[in-house]
Amino acid sequence: MSIATLEHGLFIAPYHDITESPTIALRRDIEIVEWVEKLGFTEAWFGEHHSTGWEVIDSPELMIAAVAERTSRIRLGTGVVSMPYHNPLMVANRILQLDHMTMGRVMFGMGPGLLPTDADMIGVDVRTLREKLSEVAEIIVQLLSGEEVTHETSWYKLKAARTHLLPYSKPHPEIAVASAVTPSGGMLAGKHGFGLLCVAATERAAFDVLDENWKIACEVAAENGKAMNPTKLRLVVPMHIAASAEQARADVAHGLPRWCEYFDRVAPAGMRGLTAGDPVELLVNSGRAVIGTPEDAIAMIDKLRAKQGEFGVILFQAHNWADWEQTKKSYELYARFVMPHFAGTNRNRQSSYHDLAGAIDRLEAQRSAGAADAFKKWNEKTGRSV
Repeated sequence: MSIATLEHGLFIAPYHDITESPTIALRRDIEIVEWVEKLGFTEAWFGEHHSTGWEVIDSPELMIAAVAERTSRIRLGTGVVSMPYHNPLMVANRILQLDHMTMGRVMFGMGPGLLPTDADMIGVDVRTLREKLSEVAEIIVQLLSGEEVTHETSWYKLKAARTHLLPYSKPHPEIAVASAVTPSGGMLAGKHGFGLLCVAATERAAFDVLDENWKIACEVAAENGKAMNPTKLRLVVPMHIAASAEQARADVAHGLPRWCEYFDRVAPAGMRGLTAGDPVELLVNSGRAVIGTPEDAIAMIDKLRAKQGEFGVILFQAHNWADWEQTKKSYELYARFVMPHFAGTNRNRQSSYHDLAGAIDRLEAQRSAGAADAFKKWNEKTGRSV
């Protein structure tokens, strides 16, 4: 993979402690996207959740609409819409409206739904979520392309259905599907040629099958006359960065244990265990997160590249482990030191500086000789020394 192709974004579930003001939390979710756009991040994704108290964005579409009016370049995605909870026509209508409102900056991410408590509240059998997502995938491209669709499943019916708006983006907004540990996301992405959003890339079970799930996606794509595009493969990584490892650990000392307590309640059984000891040690030593310096973030990305191979985007998980100013500083340090490392931004500058070490003594002698010659000419002309 050409290093210059790697892009960087945010994945905002979000995670907000139930002791804090939800009003301020939501405003800061908007403000942080403004901040990272200024720093050069290219994407931000918003999740959809309806229970548990922490992940308080119920409508990623509403967040995208708000953020779009305060930004101009950053692409904005639903990360992800839980499709088994919605009629697909209604979702397509909202996405296409956003496609026009953002003038092509919207991305459509979809998934089966992460929190079983969401499904339980509306009477949806958790065991059917992946099957329902697969049923929607059969017709979502048609709907987002403005085509007329007649389609019936066990849970929705479309009768000569079509969106009001044709897409602003051609042929339609980018589509991505969520993937964690099982191969279902990769199989669905391969069948339809969708992008892949790996929401748990550094979790042990997910990391172990990262390359295998991509291989499955590529194989299924080939069987269906399609090809997976590695630039549309996105990996989510939890990180908090500071000037030193000690500072990073101090920054998250209060917020991280609270997040771990929540995560251990809602995560699939194989991803739990973060309350069984020092959360920093458990996350860092297992390779599940970066809590350290820009160099640690670079090492994590190199590790993911060695395992996965080609991919297009690193998504910095927005977790709010630290206070507001420390959180903003974390993104700033990432932009200052991690992003240019992978873009090769400073290659010429570093070469120039390296050349300086070898040339300065030789050139200094010439510079001194030139100065001496100038003094000599002045003395010969005026008879005075300087």
